[in-house]
Amino acid sequence: MHRTGPRPRSGTHLLALDVCLAALVTAAYVALAGQDASDGLPRFTGPWWLAWPVALCVGAPLAVRRLWPLPALAVVLGATATATLLDITRDPYVSTALACYTVALIEPTRRASAALALTLVVSAAAVVTGEAVLTPAGPWPEAAGIAALVWLCVGAAWAAGRAARGRRARAARRNRRLAEEALAEERLRIARELHDIVSHSLSVIVVKAAVADHVAEARPLETRDALRAIEQTGREALTEMRRALGVLRGDTDGQPRTTCEPGAARTAPLPGWDELPDLVRRAERAGVRTDLRTEPHPRAAAELPAGTALSVYRIVQESLTNVVKHAGDGTRCQVTVAVDARGEVRIEVVDDGAGSAGTTVRPQLAGGHGLVGMRERVMMYGGTLTAGPRPEGGFAVSACLPPGPAHGTATGREHRGEGQERQKGRET
Repeated sequence: MHRTGPRPRSGTHLLALDVCLAALVTAAYVALAGQDASDGLPRFTGPWWLAWPVALCVGAPLAVRRLWPLPALAVVLGATATATLLDITRDPYVSTALACYTVALIEPTRRASAALALTLVVSAAAVVTGEAVLTPAGPWPEAAGIAALVWLCVGAAWAAGRAARGRRARAARRNRRLAEEALAEERLRIARELHDIVSHSLSVIVVKAAVADHVAEARPLETRDALRAIEQTGREALTEMRRALGVLRGDTDGQPRTTCEPGAARTAPLPGWDELPDLVRRAERAGVRTDLRTEPHPRAAAELPAGTALSVYRIVQESLTNVVKHAGDGTRCQVTVAVDARGEVRIEVVDDGAGSAGTTVRPQLAGGHGLVGMRERVMMYGGTLTAGPRPEGGFAVSACLPPGPAHGTATGREHRGEGQERQKGRET
């Protein structure tokens, strides 16, 4: 039978605890069966072979109450009612309350409510019949008071079970939501990585292919240089793609290693601070005169978290991609990356817009993902991003990454990050 809602853990330690509890309740009822009438209440006067099975049925089902909650409650309730009629019971149906707690915890609301109603009716009938009809020990109001005490005990246990079920259901929903958010964040991270790799390389390839097509007949040597640049950029893109896929598959732990797949390239660590000169060389192959200036604090740069170093690399990569794509050949670009003693990273990529595309208005592309990806990376660290055209011409991207690792998802801080950046330019 299908049950909705969370089932409690039925580990070995919990089953062992229930076995001990069942043994304790059984022993208590065996002792109650042999008790004298010194407390002024009617005592059990039947044979031992009747008292012991009743005591066993009151306690033993508690050992399996997590496995079969409804059958366990039925047996315990019936045995406790019988013990009440035989003048054995002296407690307010504690064993029944324990079984009722488990039913409320495991079973859906309709079954749990029906089980509670039946338990209250049977227990009240047994108490009133035993205390006021078969062996009256006091007036009817006293029997009614005992029945009310039983109802209070059983009802409190049932309410506690429902409350615990609600807490577990909320925890399960929270865990599912966190898992969905983690999955969405992972998809976003993959999309960012693939976009940064493909967009940068294809932008260089497209630019050089256009150059080769334009000068193919007039300047064959320049055409050959453009084709070599396309080949080199394509190879680098394939290598970086294999590296990213290796990380996504869990094939690398951050150390260089060789995969076992046919045709796979050697997997290198993720790019970071040391690979910034490679980005500059690629931009220069695309016709952008690029100067790189790094101002690393010796200790802070060495201790820069891998995630921060990768974000620095990707921000510079995307900024240079925009320069290659929108400014054209002959553009001069200045890349500055500085790390202070606290580990705060400041990135600035500025171009003069004097390339072959600089004499026309730069297109304001909508729906791109370049600046969106940079913004998300910066927001993960609680930093700031400014991107827009310069008054004297050209374009500037400025980012600041505070010290420390990323402290959450980018999407979860989108609203908090509003006002920390201004996006007034192009997107890839």
